[in-house]
Amino acid sequence: QVQLVESGGGSVQVGGSLRLSCAASGRTYSRYCMGWFRQAPGKEREGVATINGIGTVEALHYADSVKGRFTISHANATLYLHMNNLQPEDTAVYYCGADLEPSWGQLVACSRNLVRGDLPYWGQGTQVTVSS
Repeated sequence: QVQLVESGGGSVQVGGSLRLSCAASGRTYSRYCMGWFRQAPGKEREGVATINGIGTVEALHYADSVKGRFTISHANATLYLHMNNLQPEDTAVYYCGADLEPSWGQLVACSRNLVRGDLPYWGQGTQVTVSS
């Protein structure tokens, strides 16, 4: 059974940085579609970034609101989100989602999950709070 466990959330001041981690276990995989999503109080969940890859070839996609500030990466069955220059509007619960060994069609269309968030596996979420 696939499990995703997030860590790294916390409270920072405006302009600060955090790194979120999401450790995947329960299945070995060579291709993947994974992403970070967030949900602020009273708002719908939104996609932050996605990464799809096979071997060493990866494709990254970001929401406009985080381009240039956030970086998604993947290594050793762990998904990361490096967040720089954090702003109060980044305050939310952050979730990782994953499709491990997706079909080729799902792999190619991975970036669509920025909008759809249609992934089969999800972590429990980690809180990020940015204060001014």
